[in-house]
Amino acid sequence: MRHWLTRDDRRLRRDVIKRFEPSHWTVDFPRGSMACVVSHPGETRLTATATFGRKGDLVGLIFTTIDEAVHVAHRRHAITNYSRCTLRFRWRSIGLAQLDAVNGPSLTIEGRDEAGNERIWYVRLWNYATGSGSDATVELPFDRLMAGFQIDENSERIHVGDISRMFISLVPPGFVDGSQERFSDITEAEVDLSEIECLGSGSVIPINDAFVPEHKLRICTAYDDSYHLTPERVIDSLERLGYRGLLDHYVGMSHYPALDGAGLADPTKTLCLPARRWHESFAAVAQSRGYDVIWSLSMELLEELCPEAWKQRAWNGAPARTGWVPPSTLLSPAVDEAIGYLSRAACDFVEIGVQAGLAPKLQIGEPWWWVTSAHAICIYDEASAARWPVGHVPIEDVRTVSAEQIHVLDRAGALLSSATASIVAAVKQNTPLLQSHILIYLPSLLRSDAPEVVRANVPVGWCAPAFDVLQLEDYDWVTEGLTTSRLNALEVARARLGYALEDCHYLAGFVTAPEHASDWNEIMAAAIAASDAGFREVFLWALPQVLRDGLTVFQGEQEVQAFRDVAFPIELGLNATVEPCFSTTIATSPGGVEYRNADWQQARLRFDVGPCLRSNDELRTLIAFFREMRGNAIAFRLRDCTDFSSSGMIGVPSATDVLLGTGDGVRRRFPLIKHYGEGEERRITRPVAESLEISVGGLPTDAWSLANKGVVELAEAPAADVEVRAGFYFDVPVRFEEPSLRISHKTHLAGELISVPLLEVREG
Repeated sequence: MRHWLTRDDRRLRRDVIKRFEPSHWTVDFPRGSMACVVSHPGETRLTATATFGRKGDLVGLIFTTIDEAVHVAHRRHAITNYSRCTLRFRWRSIGLAQLDAVNGPSLTIEGRDEAGNERIWYVRLWNYATGSGSDATVELPFDRLMAGFQIDENSERIHVGDISRMFISLVPPGFVDGSQERFSDITEAEVDLSEIECLGSGSVIPINDAFVPEHKLRICTAYDDSYHLTPERVIDSLERLGYRGLLDHYVGMSHYPALDGAGLADPTKTLCLPARRWHESFAAVAQSRGYDVIWSLSMELLEELCPEAWKQRAWNGAPARTGWVPPSTLLSPAVDEAIGYLSRAACDFVEIGVQAGLAPKLQIGEPWWWVTSAHAICIYDEASAARWPVGHVPIEDVRTVSAEQIHVLDRAGALLSSATASIVAAVKQNTPLLQSHILIYLPSLLRSDAPEVVRANVPVGWCAPAFDVLQLEDYDWVTEGLTTSRLNALEVARARLGYALEDCHYLAGFVTAPEHASDWNEIMAAAIAASDAGFREVFLWALPQVLRDGLTVFQGEQEVQAFRDVAFPIELGLNATVEPCFSTTIATSPGGVEYRNADWQQARLRFDVGPCLRSNDELRTLIAFFREMRGNAIAFRLRDCTDFSSSGMIGVPSATDVLLGTGDGVRRRFPLIKHYGEGEERRITRPVAESLEISVGGLPTDAWSLANKGVVELAEAPAADVEVRAGFYFDVPVRFEEPSLRISHKTHLAGELISVPLLEVREG
């Protein structure tokens, strides 16, 4: 399985599309309100649903010229000229300010005027409507659009040759611009745009239309990052990227809750109307395309929406608060009202899927007791604290706990597992065939500096068969390259909870920001390794980041392994040639002065092993090995008989040979290197593992592991300025230089030397 990050300057398959395609609209709104837009497959129609919490809230129904919300391989081309184009639709609304109202719906157009100055124009839809304020046909001829409340001799014609974005404003009756005054109760509204037509020679634009064949990875979707898109476009995107079968859909923590008049999560309603409509459409489209959906629900809410009594708290009363901006908070497993709320939300989402014809599947995602950055575990909200023994000494730092505090951590784990069990039981009352999943985030739960926290956050109450499927994720360890920690934790978690590998899923991800897109290399490697290890399903987290970064995964007819950890089968003798090569650009001025630029920091080796062949048996061994490596497709180990040790060139290594670096109290990973005087620093990616010796501060240590590509991972980070050194034997990663091997058996028997060039492979 391979991948790349598709760029917008690459040549992509193209098609054409009508402007204002219903599935391509989006929505936006202020926090405290909520909205969605759904398209209706097979119809030229869309429906926008909104809830308003304040009198000044405005929802935008948006069409952008720059199509940034989806994968680059599926974007519309940014054609900013809207001339020779007319948009027509039927408008039917309920619960909104009507078309003929003073603050009724308008079309806001953002762009540039003929002089290139940024401008915003406002088009009152009622000026282009025929019908009533809630049921009308609207026709917008862009070449003749006029701005302003009414059309008269003073109206300004809009320059439509450079439009970047436009949106229809949706406001509640009684709208007061800028007002923060809350309605006594949440106001619900809906508008249906049907019979959508885009006419004229400017109505058709190019669109990228790439399609990736099915591969074996699954995908996670995330409502909090996709709420503004139509579900049809979300499903269309992942289908076009080759993801099939099973989706893991995180319902989020900030956009699904129904709010009360105070702007807090309403314990009696769970899902707001826009979230319900969006997920109904999502489930229906997923089912129609052949997908199954796992509904993923976390014990987490946006903090500003969460009732105070529901929040987990530390020993000093501080609420559990994540590092997101704005922050979310964790719900206490001891608060019956909070767990009841989550149980009803889980029932609602699963029922939406069942009504669409999907199998009932639920994931309880990342349930844990929050541990603050100061290492305080948040098990002291009022409802939780009442359950701990009288005289209990609060845990201020989970890294250092007493025997009595360990007992409390066990009880906290039992409380957490009881809460998750009650959520699953509530759903099973309605859907007995529910398949349950538990998702565990390993880096926060299996901590080497706080080993007892596992008692609270990976409770034995989750042991098989408490859930049908155990799902594991280890994002931070993947992107930080902590391979050994990751693999150890996967085994520890499975062993503690007793789930067979075929009953486990693995979630690989995620890339926090576009500037970290190179992290996809490590993520894909972890995903492929998990698939090869036998996990039942492997998911990428998550679709929004895949779309943002242009990640494209594809699976060939037969996978090619980049490196096979085997040695070249013929021992090199004195007849072998070794050529260290540098790439240096040399420019000579007219006056004869040379200017030299070294393009490579370290040499690349070239070997010719043909002269080493000493018999027909070795010749046959070479031919078989060449075929096994598929010519120059697969790299392998080669022992350079002139340089294979950290001690000089061929000496016996010791733990103090090479300085790998100095500690800073945080860093634990040290790549193996070798120095050649004051010139080259060579990365060693293929050490001989059994020869490796490590010293920290001059003292030999066994508290380390060897990660991929010659990286030493220490069990603990060395203190500042403490030297980390190593000694080792090593091999060179090489491949056959040519895809073919030209050997004459006759000339070889006659003693003629043949050429078999090998080329060093750079691995980092």
